Amino acid sequence: MKITLRQIEIFLNVVKAGHLTNVAKEMKVTQSAISMSIKELENILGRPVFDRINKKLILNEVGRAFYKEITPVYKKLSDIEYEFKNTINKGIIRVGASTTIVDYMMPSIICRYMNNYSDVKISLKEGNSQDIVSHIKEGIIDIGFIEGTVMDSDIISESIGIDELIVVSADQFLNDNYSIDALVHKRWVLREEGSGTREVFLNYIKNKSEPLNIFLELGHTESIKSILLNHSCLTCISKIAVNSELKKGSLRQVRIKDFECKRNFLMIYHKDKYHSGLFEKFAYFASQMIRETLKTQ
Repeated sequence: MKITLRQIEIFLNVVKAGHLTNVAKEMKVTQSAISMSIKELENILGRPVFDRINKKLILNEVGRAFYKEITPVYKKLSDIEYEFKNTINKGIIRVGASTTIVDYMMPSIICRYMNNYSDVKISLKEGNSQDIVSHIKEGIIDIGFIEGTVMDSDIISESIGIDELIVVSADQFLNDNYSIDALVHKRWVLREEGSGTREVFLNYIKNKSEPLNIFLELGHTESIKSILLNHSCLTCISKIAVNSELKKGSLRQVRIKDFECKRNFLMIYHKDKYHSGLFEKFAYFASQMIRETLKTQ
């Protein structure tokens, strides 16, 4: 579209005032700038919109038709501008989260927020921690929630809670108190490379044991739990992800000596991200809900 909002604004003001001088004073520009804007508009439309009568600009038949069509459009755009300048409860926010947070925390957070603020739309993208960092850097999402650590100068990270990782299995015979080194030769199922859960766990045990016997890598926590329920193997997983299975007894926490593997849940965003009112409000709401959820575990 070649017509600009500024040209429309000047056109409407000239219709209202009838004199270029008055419009120029009101808009604090030169009279020649107003005149040039009207001429540019007429050139775009291909026809004059004003008749010049007695030093006044009077709408002609083309101008009256244009005025009728453009006035409600301009008013709507003005209303939209005002609304977005004066409300933080309307808009679209793009959220990304790692698998553990998406599966066990983020859906309820988003539903509660959108129930409270029906004019806010939220899109949710899932991935491992590395994926979410990449999405932030590429501008695909506005804010991310991951676990582990981020070593990237473009990313701002804020710790919003501590998550506990535990070793679990369905094997009823793993009922002793083990050292991690005594279990490394058993079959382990872990998340794929790039997963925050995997990275934190392997970094934690790397100086405590020989390399694990990793016989399967999967991209989703629920898939790992399904394997555990049907095979004799182990995994290290967020306690949040297996709370219900631990209560039902379908999975058991394997007791390991001197094993206290914890990680940060992080809220991340780009260092150059503009913090709108909507961004700030959602970030505060989500981080507080994650903190509350972790306290109840």
